[in-house]
Amino acid sequence: MNRFWSSLVQRTDPYVPGEQLNQPDLLKLNTNENPYPPSPKVAEAIKEEAENLRLYPSPTVDVLRDAIAGHFNLKRDQVFIGNGSDEVLAFSFMAFFEPGKAIRFPAITYSFYPVYAKIFDIPYELTPMQDDFSIQIEELFNTDGGVIFPNPNAPTGIYLPLDGIKQVLEQNPDQVVIVDEAYIDFAGESAASLVDAYENLLVIQTTSKSRSLAGLRVGYALGQKHLIEALIRIKDSFNSYTIDRLAIQGALASFQDQAYFEETTKKIIATREQTVEKLQSLGFAVIPSQANFVFARHAEKPAEELYLKLKENNVLVRHFNKAPIDNYLRITIGTDQEMNRFIETLSSLV
Repeated sequence: MNRFWSSLVQRTDPYVPGEQLNQPDLLKLNTNENPYPPSPKVAEAIKEEAENLRLYPSPTVDVLRDAIAGHFNLKRDQVFIGNGSDEVLAFSFMAFFEPGKAIRFPAITYSFYPVYAKIFDIPYELTPMQDDFSIQIEELFNTDGGVIFPNPNAPTGIYLPLDGIKQVLEQNPDQVVIVDEAYIDFAGESAASLVDAYENLLVIQTTSKSRSLAGLRVGYALGQKHLIEALIRIKDSFNSYTIDRLAIQGALASFQDQAYFEETTKKIIATREQTVEKLQSLGFAVIPSQANFVFARHAEKPAEELYLKLKENNVLVRHFNKAPIDNYLRITIGTDQEMNRFIETLSSLV
């Protein structure tokens, strides 16, 4: 370690994102990006806003907060906007979790959580999973410092119904429970419907997945006013202008084109179900997914071997070299044509 590094830098264990390879004819199914472009209205809105780039963006982002609030039948003061949901998550760790008080999250989950816990010096406990990798909600009860988990979970894609979330909230009345819903639009009902009823609930979503805006970096949190005020205080202590003008107008346009959003989301869900059937016919066991990806293992072929052979054939999927999920592949759902190419390539390897 460098002698000039602070203790904060020294205790970091940075998140490792999916590979980003720059090569022709690559089928990229490893980072859960949407295979469809954003709504045409997004490009139009960004083009119109370009001439205003000499001006600072709104620090309060009220126009986008209003649109998101309307989408969820909430109020503006129940919405927080951040530079991607990962930034919103980081602000949330600072706003609601205390050093010295252990938070809990599932043993198999989004790998950014332990990264944030370490950088903000927050102790954490990993809760065991069921044999089928579903969350044991009882293990999230009566925490000292709070709870965070994705729904659907990552990288498994398993969805926890709202009744389970209610139990976690009710068994942690004095701690904040964060439900990370990056993939919720491919699943069941959002916990956003519970915001008015639970003062300790924070729901975090993103425009990266279902709205095809991974390159724009807009995430948001939904919660009661006192939670949103805390996030705003943290943000304004770092940078009042976290969201640029193009991002604001692009995200706004995506919420104004509900028909396009529903059309592309339904396509991905349909392709997901078709892909599951094809994988099963090739000898894969597939965990029931309600995300825009599937998590699968082959009965005979090791996951790492398949990952490497697929990569040799210009097909990139995600492999986590960590027990107990080291024999699974996480496969992003692309278009029908992309998934046909994937299955055809995979068929030659198993």
